[in-house]
Amino acid sequence: MSRPRTADIVTRPVSLILTCIGVCALRLPLAAAPSAIQPGYWESTNKLLSPIHQTKVEKRCITAADVDKFMAGPSNRHYACTYPTRVIAGGVIRLKGLCVSKSGQKVAVRGAGTYTPTSFNLTADIATVFLGLDILGRATTAAKRIGDVCPVTP
Repeated sequence: MSRPRTADIVTRPVSLILTCIGVCALRLPLAAAPSAIQPGYWESTNKLLSPIHQTKVEKRCITAADVDKFMAGPSNRHYACTYPTRVIAGGVIRLKGLCVSKSGQKVAVRGAGTYTPTSFNLTADIATVFLGLDILGRATTAAKRIGDVCPVTP
């Protein structure tokens, strides 16, 4: 049986982590209060800085009707996240928590950043174990509101 390549060992969990960080970060201000960020069309640039470099740009519509859903807390289809430490007030974001995948993979997350009604920046340090290897990483999300109205999708 051949050993998996180092890049494969790191890329799989890190790719899922990057997705989690981006989705979680986009939801954080809304989870604090509806007035933390404004509904509208948002663009986020999610960067994984280590252990490998990866960038993902996403555009997302956040309507006033979505606020309650986002207030339920950050999670996505890959991870369910809990943040016992979550401070989102006065333009400052600070969080510490744990995300768990459907398969049971755990990712510790610690993040800090800033926000305004139309933008936010978050830097998160992540830690997980995959195939017995400790994987530490750092990711950033920079998001900005790019419009009042979301594009109509066919």
